Amino acid sequence: MKKIASFTVNHDKLEKGMYVSRIDGDVVTYDIRMKKPNGGDYIPNGALHTFEHLFATYARNSAFSDSVIYVGPMGCRTGFYLVMRDSVSYEQAIALVKETFGFIADFGGEIPGAKRQECGNYLEHDLAGAKEVAKDMLGVLSDWSPEKLKYVE
Repeated sequence: MKKIASFTVNHDKLEKGMYVSRIDGDVVTYDIRMKKPNGGDYIPNGALHTFEHLFATYARNSAFSDSVIYVGPMGCRTGFYLVMRDSVSYEQAIALVKETFGFIADFGGEIPGAKRQECGNYLEHDLAGAKEVAKDMLGVLSDWSPEKLKYVE
């Protein structure tokens, strides 16, 4: 079988940040790498789950909601994929991610979609852990620009 694009990226050189993973027609997949791959430090399941709920909720309620196709975690627990229409510029996508991570870092209250009737694993959430990851990434992305969206070869 043909190797998928994300498996062709050298994960030994990949650092925390935001990258364009692939472009398919008018769809852009962003790789938001929140942990160094194979570094031994991964996003704990509860924090990842809470982050997913907050990230997806915020992005789908943003000014770009009509352009958000998917927000979801990587199985390796090192980050998230954000899939959007290309009507959103790279600058706008970076700004949305930074704004979303600020929202998560400051979030207080009930986690959206975390009730038993709304979630398939409603007991496994960790808001404090999600906030910690968001705060770390705000530092990483503070001066991110479209020029930095390219993977290092």
